[in-house]
Amino acid sequence: MSMLKLAAAFAVMASPALATGIQIEVEGEANGTITIDLFEDVAPGHVERITTLANEGAYDGVVFHRVIEGFMAQTGDVMHGKAGGDMGKAGTGNSSYPDLKQEFSDKNFARGVIGMARKGYSVDTANAQFFIMFAPAPHLNGQYTVVGEVTEGMELVDTIKRGKGPNGAVIGQPDMMKKVTVTE
Repeated sequence: MSMLKLAAAFAVMASPALATGIQIEVEGEANGTITIDLFEDVAPGHVERITTLANEGAYDGVVFHRVIEGFMAQTGDVMHGKAGGDMGKAGTGNSSYPDLKQEFSDKNFARGVIGMARKGYSVDTANAQFFIMFAPAPHLNGQYTVVGEVTEGMELVDTIKRGKGPNGAVIGQPDMMKKVTVTE
């Protein structure tokens, strides 16, 4: 085995194991906890990003800024989506980390599935924002990275304050992720 391959193998063995999920404490019109299983075997780069931001507390206080009835609830704008901030910019920000390369899979966008949001049609622009599906959306299959699924609290997801208009922008006081905790 070459030194380069040996070093790469050691780096994989020495890297910390990724978390298996997150818990989101929701506050607002919806109140309670959502438990999410993250698919580190399907989207390791995206799972690492979500768990890093959660461990840093970056998601704490971030609102569900885009919520479309019968489709999905979007959150995770750690730059412009903090409760009490300028909600006119919510959904336009990223984290301080670089955008991620897509990790498409054969996982389908079913009810309760978590997907990574991105900027427009450019596939390699997912960063910090994610969405939770209210219903199946086959048109997203193979087009967005699936990163996990809700295992507990889907009834809470169903009560998240809905947005208005075709883009689902939440008007007034949106529900927020009060605290996001990494679970093992």
